[in-house]
Amino acid sequence: MNASNQAMSLDVVIVGAGFAGLYQLYRARKAGLTARVIEAGEGVGGTWYWNRYPGARCDVESLDYSFSFDKELEQEWTWSERYATQPEILRYIQHVAERFDLARDIQFRTRVTRAVFDERRKRWTVGTDAGESFDAQFCVLATGCLSIAQAPDFKGLPSFAGKWYHSADWPKEGVDFTGKRVGVIGTGSSGVQMIPLIAEQAGQLTVFQRTANFSVPAQNESLDEEAVRHAKAHYGERRACARESSNGLYLEANDKSALEVSEDERLREFEFRWKGAGGGFRMLRAFNDLLLNETANAYAADFVRSKIRAIVRDPKVAELLCPKKDLRFGTKRLCVDSGYYETFNRPNVTLVDVKAAPIEEVTPRGLRTTEGEHDLDVLVFATGFDAMTGALRAIDIRGIGGQSLRERWTHGPRTYLGISCAGFPNMFIIAGPGSPSVLSNVVHSIEEHVDWVTRLIQHARKRSADRIEAEAEAENDWVHHVNEVADRTLYPRGNSWYVGANIPGKPRVFMPYVGGVPAYRKILKEVAESGYRGLVFS
Repeated sequence: MNASNQAMSLDVVIVGAGFAGLYQLYRARKAGLTARVIEAGEGVGGTWYWNRYPGARCDVESLDYSFSFDKELEQEWTWSERYATQPEILRYIQHVAERFDLARDIQFRTRVTRAVFDERRKRWTVGTDAGESFDAQFCVLATGCLSIAQAPDFKGLPSFAGKWYHSADWPKEGVDFTGKRVGVIGTGSSGVQMIPLIAEQAGQLTVFQRTANFSVPAQNESLDEEAVRHAKAHYGERRACARESSNGLYLEANDKSALEVSEDERLREFEFRWKGAGGGFRMLRAFNDLLLNETANAYAADFVRSKIRAIVRDPKVAELLCPKKDLRFGTKRLCVDSGYYETFNRPNVTLVDVKAAPIEEVTPRGLRTTEGEHDLDVLVFATGFDAMTGALRAIDIRGIGGQSLRERWTHGPRTYLGISCAGFPNMFIIAGPGSPSVLSNVVHSIEEHVDWVTRLIQHARKRSADRIEAEAEAENDWVHHVNEVADRTLYPRGNSWYVGANIPGKPRVFMPYVGGVPAYRKILKEVAESGYRGLVFS
């Protein structure tokens, strides 16, 4: 199709071919809807297609970070590790696409640039960077929460004589760091995962850290045949248990307050979570009030700092790696690592505090801070994403009266249920701001949203309605509820990408819904059973 051709007419156009886009395509087909997925990459995978940096792996256990909609799929796929690597997750997504013959309705190497709602026709016109147009009654944005990278913006970068890379746009062929002087900027999840592996190759690794974050050991391990066999035999129970947990994860939770136990019991529980219970996000479930009570949170934070000081041999480096007192444990995305702190004991690894000595510019030879120049052959930017809203704002979306979603969200994202936006009929967001999304097992949240949106479309068709729109009052009430629930926790006090703090000029708004997966699912169910209150059909 070229720019002069008539637009392809569809029931649903879906933007993005990650977990969300693939499942939405599958469900649309099952519902008898014609659908097309538009994907910028050369293949399926979404964030797992783009993020190929060394050490990239999921921080949710593999057995849970997978689709539950097809029991045969659950049984036929076998994960090799507790926390799967990016290549394994990508192979899984490719397997899903092949198994259900999804690729025939996906257009790759095509970026959506514009989506405009025609009020007279009650349809969306979706335009691409190739000049193509798609005409659809419904537009589903499955663009992902972590898909628009924060581009490096350093003075002098074009002058750098060496090579530079970004974690979210890694070369497919990989990068050989052998014997090189490497600088890594950023110590969030991507940096924490890649730094230990780069250190094993590099001649010299310099880590430039602005803010120390909390990281806990993954305690990753291979899944033996018996563990896999047991999990598959009890998958239904595992999924049901996870759906009733606050974050949709199959993790053992302690329902006690950190304040009601003795110091010895508290330390034993933290130690159990750090090591004995398998590491990872289990640390956040050590007590029921770690993200609600300042004192309880401080106990957890102090415990992790004590671990950092015990692991890192140089006391000065250890203190630099310890998060400051103003960062509450878990209020920034908790990092899950394999040997991160141990890496700073290596003789070829140096830590530079760029809060104390800010980066001034990139030079032809390397990088200069206020305290001097660092000679480097390679620069690696692990600077994260414009999370939650970046991919949506990257598209020029126009609703009723030509209003721009970018302008509507000037002071932060506004949605009803994290799915629909007032003034933008027939447009739905999967795992969008105002839903549990990144605070949950996002694959579970994706399935929940896609199923709900598909049933909503079917309901509208039964009513012969060709337009569905969120009421402005319902949207206002939901935004208020999301903020109200968040303010009961410590989450908004963290300078995290949850509030957009990593993007200069981005409004500070806590974007996910922290009410928990069961509570959110109950709300979705009640809205549907009430005839979809808060939505107008016409």
